[in-house]
Amino acid sequence: QVHLVESGGGLVQAGGSLRLSCTATGTIFNINVMNWYRQAPGKQRELVASITSGGFESYADSVKGRITISRDNAQNAVYLKTNNPTPEDTAVYICNATIAAAAQALNNYWGQGTQVTVSS
Repeated sequence: QVHLVESGGGLVQAGGSLRLSCTATGTIFNINVMNWYRQAPGKQRELVASITSGGFESYADSVKGRITISRDNAQNAVYLKTNNPTPEDTAVYICNATIAAAAQALNNYWGQGTQVTVSS
């Protein structure tokens, strides 16, 4: 069974640095798109950023220019980084990926989520 494991969440001051990691574990044949979602209290879940297997990035308008998504295909990992977090970034961040385990068809996998709290 494939699992997505997130790390890097916690408390961070506005203007500090934030780096979230998500690593896919298990027997993996292929990873297609990898995504970061977030859900803040009282708000709907939103797609923050996506990155394809070839490295094409896309971002929500609210984070474009401040947050960077990247991936390391050799490590089956995806990262979300910013050197300018703001209190508006406070949310539970959830990793998502489309993965083929062994030779099976592509399926969606979700991490448990990691809380990010940005103080002003």
